[in-house]
Amino acid sequence: MMASRAHGHRNRLPRLIPRVLLIVFAVYAVSFAIYLLRQPHRPSPPDPTPRTDVRDGVRAPTSSQKPWPRLPSFLPWVGGPSPPPPPHTCEAYFGNGFSRRVEVLPARGGGGGWFRCHHSETLGSSICEGARVRLDPALIAMSRGGEPLEQVMGRAEEEELPRYEPGALLVEGPAAGKTAPLVDTGLLNNYVPTGGIGMHTMRALLESARVVPPDWYSAYVSSRVTNLPNRPNVVFVDGHCKAQLEQTWEALFSSVTYAKNFSGPVCFRHAILSPLGYETAMFKGLSESFSCEGASAQSLQGKPDYDKTARLSEFGEMIVASFGLPQDDIMSSKKSKGLNVLFVRREDYLAHPRHSGKVESRLSNEREVYDAIDKWAKGLKCKVNVVNGLFAHMNMKEQLHAILEASVVIGAHGAGLTHLVSATPDTRVLEIISSMYRRPHFALISQWKALEYHAINLPGSYARITDVISELSNILTGLGC
Repeated sequence: MMASRAHGHRNRLPRLIPRVLLIVFAVYAVSFAIYLLRQPHRPSPPDPTPRTDVRDGVRAPTSSQKPWPRLPSFLPWVGGPSPPPPPHTCEAYFGNGFSRRVEVLPARGGGGGWFRCHHSETLGSSICEGARVRLDPALIAMSRGGEPLEQVMGRAEEEELPRYEPGALLVEGPAAGKTAPLVDTGLLNNYVPTGGIGMHTMRALLESARVVPPDWYSAYVSSRVTNLPNRPNVVFVDGHCKAQLEQTWEALFSSVTYAKNFSGPVCFRHAILSPLGYETAMFKGLSESFSCEGASAQSLQGKPDYDKTARLSEFGEMIVASFGLPQDDIMSSKKSKGLNVLFVRREDYLAHPRHSGKVESRLSNEREVYDAIDKWAKGLKCKVNVVNGLFAHMNMKEQLHAILEASVVIGAHGAGLTHLVSATPDTRVLEIISSMYRRPHFALISQWKALEYHAINLPGSYARITDVISELSNILTGLGC
């Protein structure tokens, strides 16, 4: 899979939204990806090409693919007796609403290439896939990608965005003359519209695609909608550097690499282009109002309800399983060790090359609040452990472990709360919201996960200790403390 992070929103909305939130959902917000598979795709037309994966003298990365883990909340994405969900329903946003199939380059006899898109009217985007696809990194202008963050501080965002020349993507098939465009403007406008995105990298790649005679919460959804038998390999088609969130990509998928790391053109047996991060249900929830409540997969399996979803819980379980965390054991230990109150802290950190390492204050007396809660909890009759959630100093597995063990997650609005997608169903959430950051991200995640959510809205960025402890006391009372 190739992935390119989406940037350039017309109103610069991404600057107002934690970048990590967009990245994590797609797990967590990749915008655009092509999956590289080393085996035929069962629902697709047969491909007789030998399993060498060598074209033009370049070998695609070879790594055994990880199987999909067993997920308690998993519900089938394709097939089965249920019809596709109606547009603008909960399942259409979070599940397989990509129900309109468009044959861009139909499969033909003889094992040639093919290309199709699965369009979602609800999200206004498509998942596209094709066979016998060739990518030429030399025809993509962007930074190399994958460098350590410290080595590229100050690099402009524009340097990381891909700019494609014609023929950057080739699909084998019948063409008039030597080459022919894969798609026309009408198809792009109908199925890969620009919308509010200033630079739509998936659309730009399709515009560069050519057909040549015979001579190749977004990434996760794409994998499921196209019914991949194993977890795909990921190729990022942008030049972002390597940061802490790469740990999640590497755990979720079979392998991760960058397009510019290839030494020459590479051909893929099967490739999938996933939607941009701004076209996912997570982002749409910020600008569109739709009815959607979290529910258990078991209840929906027995009685489908288009206004409820278990998809976010399924994805959270996928993340936990990918890091090898024993969720059942952790939940058992929660009951015996007392109640963990996880205080997610914000610190100076480096998230990307344009970051100065100084985060904006969203809770100006955070340390005072944490110390007061810790002191107060020590005087309670029941056992309450206040956990100092310094996520900037913890790897992803440690962060997830802390979330799973938490009975209550408390913190100011910030990307660290995105881990709520992996929280257990009995987790309570207390968000402290300053007047400058009244955005519904984590209230929505809690709603879509069926987590009990509480909020303290501040007149500025200073929280009164008595208000926080009073709200937390009520939450703990509900937990039997």
